[in-house]
Amino acid sequence: MVNEKTLVIIKPDAVSRGLIGEITRRFEKKGLKIAAMKMEHLNEEKLTCHYGHHKEKAFFKELIEFMSSVPSVLLILEGKEAVSVVRKMCGSTCGREAESGTIRGDYSMSMQQNVVHASATVEESEKEIERFFEKKEISEYNKVDFDFLYCKSEKVNK
Repeated sequence: MVNEKTLVIIKPDAVSRGLIGEITRRFEKKGLKIAAMKMEHLNEEKLTCHYGHHKEKAFFKELIEFMSSVPSVLLILEGKEAVSVVRKMCGSTCGREAESGTIRGDYSMSMQQNVVHASATVEESEKEIERFFEKKEISEYNKVDFDFLYCKSEKVNK
């Protein structure tokens, strides 16, 4: 079975609030595999590339300042349909609107300071992973609980 990989950024607000363990625990309990994880103080150049699609918006400068204020934790998560699974787990972008039980719904009240970023599409995740990780930083390994996460038919790549 070929799993999808997706990028998650645990943002400065979550790092400052001590939520790293809680957020990663949720992904692991769901059955997603952590293929890479690091803490990085993101610089303006990398953030401008990442958030370039917002460059003309009024909040862009504030977003870059926020995201570079303290380190973030970057994760690559892997699993069947990982991109959509992670997006559902994160909830709506605005924490005030996110459903209870989602990461943003439980830990955020803000549109910008919403504790996590998650890739929106498979194509976007591939670009973002390449932006933030070198190939040598990504681990390939078998999860011991793999046989208990998926039924036989889900393990076959269709």
